[in-house]
Amino acid sequence: MTHPIPTPRSAVPWGAVSGVVGALIFVEITSGILQGYYTPLLTDIARALGVADADVTWLEAVQLAVSALTVPLLAAAGDRVGHKRVLVISSAITAVASWGLLFTGNVPLFFISWALQGLYAVWLPAEIALIHSRARALGAPGPVTRRAAGLLIGALELGVIVGAIGAGAIASATGSLSATMVVPAVATTACFFVILFFVKEAPGGRAESSSKDIAGIGLLALSLASIMSGLSVLRALGPGTWQPWAFVALGLLLVVLFVRVELRAKDPMLDLRVLSNRRQWPVQMTAFLFGMSVLGAQAPLATFGRTDPAVHGYGLGLSVSQSSYVIGAYVLSLAVGALFLPLLTRRLPLRDALIIGAAITGVGYLLFLFSHGSLSAVLSNMIIAGLGSGVLLASLPAAAAAAAPPERTGMATGATNAVKTLGGAIASAVFGLVLAHGGVLAGGAAPLAGYLTVWAICGCAAILAALLLAAVPRHSLQD
Repeated sequence: MTHPIPTPRSAVPWGAVSGVVGALIFVEITSGILQGYYTPLLTDIARALGVADADVTWLEAVQLAVSALTVPLLAAAGDRVGHKRVLVISSAITAVASWGLLFTGNVPLFFISWALQGLYAVWLPAEIALIHSRARALGAPGPVTRRAAGLLIGALELGVIVGAIGAGAIASATGSLSATMVVPAVATTACFFVILFFVKEAPGGRAESSSKDIAGIGLLALSLASIMSGLSVLRALGPGTWQPWAFVALGLLLVVLFVRVELRAKDPMLDLRVLSNRRQWPVQMTAFLFGMSVLGAQAPLATFGRTDPAVHGYGLGLSVSQSSYVIGAYVLSLAVGALFLPLLTRRLPLRDALIIGAAITGVGYLLFLFSHGSLSAVLSNMIIAGLGSGVLLASLPAAAAAAAPPERTGMATGATNAVKTLGGAIASAVFGLVLAHGGVLAGGAAPLAGYLTVWAICGCAAILAALLLAAVPRHSLQD
């Protein structure tokens, strides 16, 4: 019996993928701008749309729900038609949607554009799958993919910092929400052309199939729509009525049917046999739980910072520009955590890096329960949570790719982003209900008890993820 010889670090063929990684770094900077630019503006967006702080989480939930539905479809399609083609299509739609956000006076157009902009969520898994396919052909998929993932996440978080700080500065200078929205629209348009002309498709690695899995796609869409509708009705009618629970029950029933259909399909959109593997399912479950904090908690953190303590007795009373600097500090810690991953995995298996990242994230959010009364306390908690979150952001797609067969790399990396986004969508809807519990305070603010509940949920979810990852065999996510 023979064993493969590990590739020496000096022999890792980085030069063969550095060109495409360079182009994809620009794509991730653009993705970061989209994720950071709007966060300090959420309170202003809420006021422009005429909704309270608790309701702005539904704006996030709609976009995340669209992302959760489209990411697995597009990522799986990348295995068949090529990951570059998926990047081109999704970036074109995202660019058009970003221009649509300039029309803040047209509420239906704004909501549709905001939802469609969520297609940017497929960029990172498609990029990781593309790089992994190239690196696999060169004989070093693990080291190359992990290094590229760290650089891409670092670029993503750099974009978030630039977006958050830029939004605050431009909003203060122009005083116009619509004018401030021009920057991400220009950035996404430039991103489309960079992908079109500078990103080259990976050779081979496509699944030989023409199956469309229409039944699976339809059931997934209906189940997600039913669950999100139930949560929306729950917000309007309250938990004492039967209608929201009927929607949720129908959604869960459709999930069961979806699982049965996918298990019988010859070429399923989501290969549940791959995803249920002992190496894979804890990674996917971690992505879901992680999405609750990294995506679902963004709006509550932003609105808490903008809440005036002189009026409500809590909050930081930050202006839009000050809020952008706080977000920038949090995102910088995310970038540091992501860039630290290659150093961490030199000494520890990737599984252990995931566990450490999840545990640190949980500690950061749980600290909010005891210390949130000053800017320094909030910043400290956010930086701790950000360091752990950065490790998770970089390691989750790399871990999913390592645990998947070659022809399912795109599906597996796309699944991590899809379930992360689904976790964020559900958490955003639930957090909206939590923040609205107890009524809306003066100026549209949410009660402090709601924020404490949000942080407790995020912290406990991350600790649970760390425990679940222990089920993965320690060295099973290596090459």
